[in-house]
Amino acid sequence: MRMGMFPAGFRVWLLLCGLLLYIVDGNVHYYDFVVMETNFTRLCTSKSMLVVNESFPGPVIRVQKGDIVYVNVQNQGDYGLTIHWHGVHQPRNPWSDGSQYITQCPIKPGSNFTYEVILSDEEGTLWWHAHSEWTRASVHGAIVVMPLNETGFPFPKPDGEEIIVFGSWYIIEDLNEVVAEDLTAGVNTPASDCYTINGQPGDFAPCSTDTTFRWQVEYGKTYLLRLVNAVMNAELYFAIAEHSFTVVGIDGSYVKPIVTDYIMICPGQTMDVLLLANQSLGRYYMAARQYDRGSSNNDGFDKSNVTAILEYISNYTSPTEPIFPRTLPAFEDLISAEKFTRRMKSLASTDHPVDVPKNITTRMYIIAETNLIAFTNFSGQMIGSLADSLNNISWVNPQTPVLLSYYRNISGVYTSDFPDYPPTMFDFIADDLPNSYINSVHGTKVKVLQYNEEVEILFQDTNVFNVSEDHPMHLHGYNFFVVGSGLGNFNNETDPKRYNLIDPPKMTTVSFPKKGWVAIRFKASNPGVWFLHCHLNRHLSWGMDTVIIVKDGGTPETSMLKPPQYMPSCRDSSNIRLNQSHHHSEDK
Repeated sequence: MRMGMFPAGFRVWLLLCGLLLYIVDGNVHYYDFVVMETNFTRLCTSKSMLVVNESFPGPVIRVQKGDIVYVNVQNQGDYGLTIHWHGVHQPRNPWSDGSQYITQCPIKPGSNFTYEVILSDEEGTLWWHAHSEWTRASVHGAIVVMPLNETGFPFPKPDGEEIIVFGSWYIIEDLNEVVAEDLTAGVNTPASDCYTINGQPGDFAPCSTDTTFRWQVEYGKTYLLRLVNAVMNAELYFAIAEHSFTVVGIDGSYVKPIVTDYIMICPGQTMDVLLLANQSLGRYYMAARQYDRGSSNNDGFDKSNVTAILEYISNYTSPTEPIFPRTLPAFEDLISAEKFTRRMKSLASTDHPVDVPKNITTRMYIIAETNLIAFTNFSGQMIGSLADSLNNISWVNPQTPVLLSYYRNISGVYTSDFPDYPPTMFDFIADDLPNSYINSVHGTKVKVLQYNEEVEILFQDTNVFNVSEDHPMHLHGYNFFVVGSGLGNFNNETDPKRYNLIDPPKMTTVSFPKKGWVAIRFKASNPGVWFLHCHLNRHLSWGMDTVIIVKDGGTPETSMLKPPQYMPSCRDSSNIRLNQSHHHSEDK
């Protein structure tokens, strides 16, 4: 539900929850998100699930570059939850980033919390989603960020647009409960029963043909497709029969146009794609399927083809069945994925310049592993549980949010010793690695950066347990430049010579390949506490996460904003009051 907007250029003092905030220039928007259980029927089965404003996917937030949005989240469900504004940098404002136990505690059932979502240089398509347990399977939606009037699009203005949100559907009614049981038992988490396009499984799923999503277009017109991959645990291939795409943006940043007849999009990513409706009048399938980046002997993934229908508006006799895209790659087609991602380059124009960090002061070499971790279950038995790790550390959420403990100098919540390098260097992609590499350790370890440091992180995949796979890594609070990637073990002498430091793509989520690596760079100019994690939800649950703390600069303009007067309580008593404490920015 959209509540209203102040006009552009109007300067206001905004009184929210009793706290007088800073002066605002530009558009200010208000939305109400009511989170509640709602009944849905898919795959011949009905169930109740948590959604926003009774819709799946949830409502679209529409803004212009540089706007501010206030979203009042009213939790009328049975679970606590948080909402994350994926791809929004939230300059100096980690308080509204929405990461459960990283920046806040959950919004409890029967309570509410108002997020302040601050847009800056983002332009294009972003999205929002729950960031607590597996609730984001049903609690998510798109964010459309329009360009400023004086600049416009860096391509001819399209005649229309359509939003496509890819989702996961689980027949399981209480997904969070089942996942919690699986995590306790140390076994694999559930696979989805199908994928969805704008909430619908499509013609190839049982009991679904009457509700397949349909997109009507006019011949000769150009449309902007805004794609969001909200799927829980899968990269996707997507194609439209007989039509080609021109990719013009990813993760809220523009890229040099890429003409292609398919795309590969990983969980968490968004893409802006132009489509010219220039084919014979008729109906055409829009289809997506999982790109199975895992091992060839892994049969536990969702093999469904999700479809929607593009249909031309006119008087004509259409074929009985729509045409299926012949260009949609197969499940295990690794070459098509690599070929597509390799073509991404920033637009790097006068209106959209790039400034790639070149004076690197911090280098990190982070390996991603699937591990075992030993723990005692509720029956007192010592068992080995599946775990994931970064540099052999499996993240453990604290009881007190990291941001609150950092702001108040509370000790004992986290340690500032996340390692810059793996504990052991070995042939990361070898088959049948010895058991000495299997075990990881639990920890709440963060990496602390000085303000304005220039950082390079090298992510390296490993083949522990012979289960090497892609990992879509997402960094909150930032976009970053993807300066290089490749297959095999990273070679520190030869691979940096191939870096693209001229026009590398800017992303907020990047997938590094099975038995391969990716290198990213960013400038630590956004002070705060920011989550870094794999966007495959099972890996996030198993601990493939860490936190980056960027310290304040030397001025108020380079320091974190003060917190709102109230944050969701971490206990059953009243909300925690933060305005009585003093913000400390000295070394920890």
